[in-house]
Amino acid sequence: MATVLVVEDDPFVRSALIRHLSDAGHAVRSVGTALEALREVAQVGCDLVILDLGLPDLDGGEALKMIRGLTDTPVIISTARDEETEIIRLLNDGADDYLVKPFSAEHLTARMAAVLRRAGSSGGGGKILQAGGLRIDLQRREAVLDGRELDLTRREFDLLAYLAGRVGVVVPRRELLAEVWRQPYGTDQTIDVHLSWLRRKLGETASRPRYLHTVRGVGVRLDVPADVVDQR
Repeated sequence: MATVLVVEDDPFVRSALIRHLSDAGHAVRSVGTALEALREVAQVGCDLVILDLGLPDLDGGEALKMIRGLTDTPVIISTARDEETEIIRLLNDGADDYLVKPFSAEHLTARMAAVLRRAGSSGGGGKILQAGGLRIDLQRREAVLDGRELDLTRREFDLLAYLAGRVGVVVPRRELLAEVWRQPYGTDQTIDVHLSWLRRKLGETASRPRYLHTVRGVGVRLDVPADVVDQR
């Protein structure tokens, strides 16, 4: 079972979560502030974070960004905010999933299982992806371009790895949202922003692409650059 950090300032909700998670066999730690959560994540670590947005010392959305600066540990947002724009913002900021309060213990268990399953499978069993000068180690979550390690965020790595596993194939935007962001809906801007960041780190632009090619109205394709192919 997993080690779960519950970040919730409401003592009644926190107690209920601790009881349910403990009964399910998980090891549970809990804190009531963002500062305590950051300290726990940085110094102790865990397998999963359940993060409330209404924290007394810092908005949970800001806490999420700070957690993402420390670790790739999966984060499930627990929130009473159900606006679509807010949910999309949180997912783009690094949340792995969200639950709108009130939710049942069974619903939480199912969401946790899905998130942990995805996190556990992200290593890819030691598989290495190679596309021209681009080398991606799925288990170590490292990407190297022409011998230089790329400094990628979690989402950038997932996007690049997904495309690199399908070299030469145009991947529809809807598929990227479903498989990389794990969401059935979203905006083109979500993908475009991450593609822009990725291109910058790959040393290319949308107007002068090398690896990442946008097919207007369809999706994105990763190709081995012609100059790399010619050198083989």
